Amino acid sequence: MSGALKEMNRAELVNLERLAHLLKGLSPAELETLEILLDEDASSTIAQSLKELKERKGIPIGEW
Repeated sequence: MSGALKEMNRAELVNLERLAHLLKGLSPAELETLEILLDEDASSTIAQSLKELKERKGIPIGEW
C-alpha cells in the first residue's frame, strides 16, 4: 500500500472509492465531457465561444 493511502483517514478513502466507482460507470460521452470540463484551455475556448454567440459575433456557417 502506498504511503499516501496509509496517511488517508477512513472517510477520505471511502470518498475516493465512491469517486472511482462513479467514474467507472460513466458512458464514453460523459467521460469526454468530463475531460473537456477539466481542460482549462477547452473550457475557456467554450466560454469565449458562448460569449461571442450571445453577442452575435460568430461567423455564419455559410462564410467558412
